[in-house]
Amino acid sequence: MLILGIDTTCDDTSAGVVKNGSHVWSNVIASQHKVHARFGGIVPMIAAREHTRQINLIIAAALDEAGITFHDIDAVAVSNHQGLLLSLVVGVSAAKSIALALDVPLIGMHHLEGHVYSNIMGRENELPFPFLCLTVAGGHTLLLRVDGHGRYHLLGHTRDDAAGEAYDKIARRLSLGYPGGPIVEKLARNGNPFAYDFPRPMIDKAHFEFSFSGLKTAVVRVIEAAEKAGESLSTEDLCASFQQAIVDVLVTKTIRVAEKEGLSRIALAGGVAMNRQLRRDLQQAANAKGLRTFAPPPDLCIDNGAMIAGAAWYLLHHRGPSPLTIDVLANAPLGELGLKYRPASKYAGYDTAR
Repeated sequence: MLILGIDTTCDDTSAGVVKNGSHVWSNVIASQHKVHARFGGIVPMIAAREHTRQINLIIAAALDEAGITFHDIDAVAVSNHQGLLLSLVVGVSAAKSIALALDVPLIGMHHLEGHVYSNIMGRENELPFPFLCLTVAGGHTLLLRVDGHGRYHLLGHTRDDAAGEAYDKIARRLSLGYPGGPIVEKLARNGNPFAYDFPRPMIDKAHFEFSFSGLKTAVVRVIEAAEKAGESLSTEDLCASFQQAIVDVLVTKTIRVAEKEGLSRIALAGGVAMNRQLRRDLQQAANAKGLRTFAPPPDLCIDNGAMIAGAAWYLLHHRGPSPLTIDVLANAPLGELGLKYRPASKYAGYDTAR
């Protein structure tokens, strides 16, 4: 079964074709980083405009890369829950049009399910349920127990800034550019991770919540103190120490919750899952405890259409297709259990918008 997956949740326009949930035939991603770089972050109106400009070209490129035409598509999947509202509208409108024209099933997806399933694609035998999934990106940092298809249990989440968000904010304060994560990671490779003794927020707490706003503030204070005193500081050391603090918290809490829940397999997902140090330190810590770790290839870590198509194959068989009347929601509960991992006010109107 060939599924065309479309994702326009944030600032990447993407489409991909996946066969039977496992075999990626194409995965085309158009980044908007250069468009938003001068603003130091994503401007929603501009993101939607760029999606509108690119969407048809990206879908055509995905079909061409896969060596197929529209008439070979058996279903269309699209992220319609979780993301920038105007950006979501672009992808959903395109997916509805294609599904209607081809008379094939439409599958609406929660964006985070795509990230979770990026680890399952082609690994059903290696990664059986239940398993622990640490999803880390610019918009979320979550610890999920994945109990089955579409069934997730929230074990921990960030109370303020997501890990990727903290990277972007520090990069912006240092005038390093956008997106901040890859830039900070690159600089950190040549720095001393122990040059600055930054806090590890809530690392010793019994719960599995995260908080990175205090760490961000601590880094900014070091920068401001150096500027006030007219002193130079090593950007490489600063980035390395900041990154070490984030990785220490993520790894420590992930291993601790895996042991508490009796989960022997840990999956890593989301844009920050590309971070080499996080991958390495998590694998080393897991190996020391006799646990296994899984992470998608880099092109399935960032927002992409292939992960949406792959996840949709499994969930189509589990919960069936979506109606052509599906709506878009910037914030939506996750999975069959309706996990709400953001402040309650974010979900206002959810029940009537489904």
